[in-house]
Amino acid sequence: MATTNELKAKSQNQVSKQVTPESSLNALLKKMGPEIQRALPKHMDSDRIARIALTAVRTTPKLLECDQISFVAALMQSAQLGVEPNTGLGQAYLIPYGKQVQFQLGYKGLIDLAVRSGQYKAIYAHEVYQEDEFSYSYGLHKDLVHVPSQNPEGEPIGYYAVYHLKNGGYDFVYWTRERIEKHAHKFSQAVQKGWTSPWKTNYDAMAKKTVLKEVLKFAPKSIELQKVVEADETIKTEVSKDMSEVIDVTDYSVVEEEPVQEEMIIEQ
Repeated sequence: MATTNELKAKSQNQVSKQVTPESSLNALLKKMGPEIQRALPKHMDSDRIARIALTAVRTTPKLLECDQISFVAALMQSAQLGVEPNTGLGQAYLIPYGKQVQFQLGYKGLIDLAVRSGQYKAIYAHEVYQEDEFSYSYGLHKDLVHVPSQNPEGEPIGYYAVYHLKNGGYDFVYWTRERIEKHAHKFSQAVQKGWTSPWKTNYDAMAKKTVLKEVLKFAPKSIELQKVVEADETIKTEVSKDMSEVIDVTDYSVVEEEPVQEEMIIEQ
């Protein structure tokens, strides 16, 4: 006859097997199966979505504590845009904010999607250091010259983004570090509340994404690329064949806890 301790151990093992991220994820995907299938682009299938979702929850278990619909909606946004979240590619991230899941583009994902639109010959962003040879001018004849120092010291003093169109057109935007920090304090809830976020753990990447989004405001954009820019940093609670048509329900007033694992997502 089994002892009390043996029975307890057996019971605990059964519970642990039932509450693994894998089992929770499978239940989630099965529950949302029909809606997910209708929303998937042609090049995606349910097995690949399951693998992407499994990677996300393994790197960020807190996603399983969030609202399931917002998790699936964020997953669908990444699938429809053709970027894989929470991987080492730095394309996109699914980030827990309170009990909701926010979809965030990485600056590398933004560049990839712009190039895929077929309009851009090149698009890039760089940091500028005090020791660099750097000058720029706006007006009738815009120009930017940047010769990086071989031994830069300290923190970057500014960031710029440039695009070159296939038809020969181009444009750029340069922001000082001070301007970028003002922008972050104005629009980032994490920065306002002093939370640990990519602005603390990966400042350069966030600064580059900021100037990239700024220069793209003035760039010729396809409808698809416009949807990409609008999808960034959104929370949605519906699944649709076109996630760009779903209303962003972001309401930071209901976020009651710090998204403590966001820095882990970005670094991984």
